[in-house]
Amino acid sequence: MPDLIRTFSERGDLAHLALFLWAASSSGLLLFALRELAAATRRFDDFVRELSRFNERQMTARSRR
Repeated sequence: MPDLIRTFSERGDLAHLALFLWAASSSGLLLFALRELAAATRRFDDFVRELSRFNERQMTARSRR
């Protein structure tokens, strides 16, 4: 990485380096956010599934009384 920075700074392309670093970090953050969103969606789906199972068991128990 230091060689890459030195190459860009010697050629005067610091703006391009800054833009590349911004784009790379933004892409990384987007990937992280999407991964966390997918995990949250799975957890919510699991919660709703368990709630549905609970409700079915309660309805079955009530109908037996």
